[in-house]
Amino acid sequence: MKKLLLAIALFSASLVVLESCSPKATTGATSVRRGNVTGNWMLNNISFEGIPDVAVRSFLGESSYKCFVGSTWSLTNSGNGSYNLPASANCGAKSQDIFWSVNSSDGTFQFKKLYEGDKAKNVTEGYRMMLTNADDNTMTIKSPIEYSGSTAYVVMNFVKSVK
Repeated sequence: MKKLLLAIALFSASLVVLESCSPKATTGATSVRRGNVTGNWMLNNISFEGIPDVAVRSFLGESSYKCFVGSTWSLTNSGNGSYNLPASANCGAKSQDIFWSVNSSDGTFQFKKLYEGDKAKNVTEGYRMMLTNADDNTMTIKSPIEYSGSTAYVVMNFVKSVK
């Protein structure tokens, strides 16, 4: 009986050791923290996955995705932030206050627009996008869009700017 209990205990201990040494499975999602996103960014390029650019008529509440190319985004650690759209042939210059957050568990970046007198807790509409990369120099955010019965993406590529 003692030998059987000793064998079971030894087997159980072996399983615990093997489990703790085995590689952990990942979901493939990039683990990005709020600290990776905090700072000043310039949106230098917008590309598309699964959709032609001419099919995207408006984007993030603006008349064209082109309005965002060259925009600067200031994202503070408190969640307050803003983006500034540059003036161009098709778009007027604009500054927009936002409240933003990162959900590390599902890899999303979300923000809501704040207008004069708004409190973030009272604003119920916003934007939720996939944060696929954020490091010391670059950040990539993919905005899902429905196209021909499937999900396509508007891909925003940012570079860190010094302020």
